[in-house]
Amino acid sequence: MGYEELFPGMDMKWHANATKRFATPFVDVPHDRIDVDPIILSHAAVACGYTIRDFYEKPELGIHCVGYISHLYDLLPVTHWFYSLPWCRELGLTLQYKDTLPPISTGPIISEPGQTDNLRVPDVNELMKGHTLPEFIRMYEYVAKNLPMTLVPISYGFDLVGAAAELCGVENFIMWTFTEPKAAHNLVKTYTDTSVNGAIGLANKFGMAMLIVGSVLANNDIFSDETVKEYSAEYMKRYVDKAFRGGAGPQLFYHLCGNHQTDYKVFKDTLFWSPFTVIHIGYSGRDSFPSALLEQEYGNRATIMGSVDTKLMINPNPKVVYEQSKAQILAGRDSPKGYILGTSCETPPYTLPGNLLAMVKAARDVGTYGTW
Repeated sequence: MGYEELFPGMDMKWHANATKRFATPFVDVPHDRIDVDPIILSHAAVACGYTIRDFYEKPELGIHCVGYISHLYDLLPVTHWFYSLPWCRELGLTLQYKDTLPPISTGPIISEPGQTDNLRVPDVNELMKGHTLPEFIRMYEYVAKNLPMTLVPISYGFDLVGAAAELCGVENFIMWTFTEPKAAHNLVKTYTDTSVNGAIGLANKFGMAMLIVGSVLANNDIFSDETVKEYSAEYMKRYVDKAFRGGAGPQLFYHLCGNHQTDYKVFKDTLFWSPFTVIHIGYSGRDSFPSALLEQEYGNRATIMGSVDTKLMINPNPKVVYEQSKAQILAGRDSPKGYILGTSCETPPYTLPGNLLAMVKAARDVGTYGTW
């Protein structure tokens, strides 16, 4: 039995409506309501009766769960599947599957700054013989066959700084940004360029590749604004520039996870902006990043994605989720290039269904086009 036999077929009338809604910010033709993207990953598997480990060990099952749950909650008409350390295996890290976590590194492979001079970027052909690119291709071929209407091939640079730091250990990396900056830059540059080749390889196969890239480890809880710009924003720019030149894109999703209370300003004039760009910032200090500030800074450059605090998603109080969703939508729904409501980061695996439904209800109540 294939995984596709475990799920009922998708309601194509729903999907057609959701697709028009999804396209609204990019074609400037308002349809239905503000979209809701709670960044659902392993929650989809848990909601379907599988485990977190199932989601990551069985990508085809995981991405089908995402499509099915998105349909049930009336979310996005597209599918996605990813984890935080793509392309690291190809650079020598060993990843381990866990019962309650995404794949994690078994430990760093670099202990001395001088070792970073020996790092080499695998080319596209080498990546085709590795782990990550064949896994993504296999998964998207499954989607093309079984959920073709939801297919958007996506390549992940994801957290260019955080993934690079895993090569030497996060503590070492943070120290090296101060004491051994050449080694720190070698790590981020190598991981960035490997991710670029992964994006080009995916685009070679499917004719396009949406890019998702983020600043996670590089945030104001750890680094100054200047360091975030140097190690994150500049390399995000490098990733997008080189990936676009290699045939990937033009869709872009910038995900700034964690506390970007002041460093949010450094990305504005550093990053590239295509007509199909979404920018998402998780937190300002300990609070969800204000949609009003996101619109003020980025509303004329990209579709903005506002945040509901992920901690609320496992709290048995849908009214609190509803009120925060409503407040964020009201503050950002008039953004010139469109607005999406999301969570500050990935929806927790054991998110309560009532809280996701509260987000959708808020979008229907105050985010329906033509009612404001």
